[in-house]
Amino acid sequence: MNRYVLFVLFALSLCAGTYAWAGAASHSDMMGAHAGASTSEFPVSLQSYDDAHMDSLWEVLKYRAQVDWFNVVGTLMFFGAIIHTFMASQFHKFAEKVDRRHRRKLAEQGLTEEGGVSFIAEMLYLMGEIEAVLGIWIVPLMLMICAFHGWGEFVGYMDGKVNYNEPIFVVVIMAIASTRPILYATEVALRMVANFIGQGTPASWWFSILCIAPILGSFITEPAAMTIAAILLAQRFYSLKPSTTFKYATLGLLCVNISVGGTLTHFAAPPVLMVAGTWGWDVAFMFRHFGLEAVIGILISTSIYGLFFRKEFKELKDKAQAIKEDPTVSKKKDHVPVWIIISHLLFLVWTVVNLHHTVLYVGGFLFFLAFTQATAHYQYQIQLKGPLLVGFFLAGLVTHGGLQQWWIEPVLSRLTEVPLFVGATVLTAFNDNAAITFLASLVPAFDNNVLLQKAVVAGAVTGGGLTVIANAPNLAGQSILAKHFQRGVSPLYFFFGAVVPTLVVGSCFMFIG
Repeated sequence: MNRYVLFVLFALSLCAGTYAWAGAASHSDMMGAHAGASTSEFPVSLQSYDDAHMDSLWEVLKYRAQVDWFNVVGTLMFFGAIIHTFMASQFHKFAEKVDRRHRRKLAEQGLTEEGGVSFIAEMLYLMGEIEAVLGIWIVPLMLMICAFHGWGEFVGYMDGKVNYNEPIFVVVIMAIASTRPILYATEVALRMVANFIGQGTPASWWFSILCIAPILGSFITEPAAMTIAAILLAQRFYSLKPSTTFKYATLGLLCVNISVGGTLTHFAAPPVLMVAGTWGWDVAFMFRHFGLEAVIGILISTSIYGLFFRKEFKELKDKAQAIKEDPTVSKKKDHVPVWIIISHLLFLVWTVVNLHHTVLYVGGFLFFLAFTQATAHYQYQIQLKGPLLVGFFLAGLVTHGGLQQWWIEPVLSRLTEVPLFVGATVLTAFNDNAAITFLASLVPAFDNNVLLQKAVVAGAVTGGGLTVIANAPNLAGQSILAKHFQRGVSPLYFFFGAVVPTLVVGSCFMFIG
């Protein structure tokens, strides 16, 4: 039955396409009935709808759907992509079945694997890659935009109205942060903390990484902090093969901590970065209104999970001790000269400082690649596949997310402080939290209302660990740690692992702030 469930996704896409063509046929009639809104632009700007006089949310959404029926189609396709994301593991299982059947046929014919691969299996494997899902759905999205507005509007949207700076930045910062000198320097610093609080046991490493790395994200950006934390957790925790429950709890906790840990400054967390300039937030404001709550939330959440899994930590300690005493395990240390570490840190700083200037940090990255070649003896091989896949996913997310403002904006503008906080937390699970806060910055009701501003940002960062698409760095962490989970990371278990820390940090923002 699984294979039939998978085809529901394609049925959704087919329905959206049929709906689109039907809408296109009557589009001119709709335009005549709603001449009050300008649909000459794509997507229609919020100011062009001219629906401020409407009180009912349903009336607003119905009116905006009639102004441009593509609004509904674009949203259907976005939710189809979200469903696909949650079902990626099912595609992968189906691909394995098809692949095994193909291999059996080759064996029956006396052929080797070189006799040919199964095109269907390879396509299903691609459909099962979470990082590729939203990018794949851009293809039908392109067809629907062209059906409604033409090729020129599609090019104009992709080339001029979608900001791909964040996906490009994430690719560069992940590549730099995952290099041997950066990891070596970070590991040395965290080893000092781990030795101080627990003599370097797995528990002390776990606690140090999950508390310090997220806060470090406020200064080196969240994607860099996530990359470093995930790699060190893979080496110091996941390599010891903890229970599946503990694996998911740690992954969920990591994503929540990273999401809130970047709020001590105004330039490191994408959802804060989107509104800082518009609302005039600086480092002092962030530290005063978010810093204490974020740090307390991280410490409490990590402590709760640490206490809950304290018995399992004892088992992991024994495993770590056995590995340490095993003479067959290499004890070689990867020493890196100080001047190379400093050089890499400077490249990292250059990238962070110039994150608004794509040409500058991409140019710096090209110099960085040349530098790693010149110092290859002290480098790991630069792995670009992971960063590129993460960047591709984020590019798909901002492409689809930019077409959802027609319904997100009226929903947010009708909420008061507490419902707004809860609403932003929930919406973040289905869209990148940076997109949520960006759309909030366009809502006139939030201008000069600090309470509403804080509520929407606090909600966005609180919900940033609930799903892989809730916060940009989550996919980077999952990409690095996925090999430690049998058949990849389950979105449902990922969610369960993040629920408790989400409730904790949410309570901190609600009652301490």
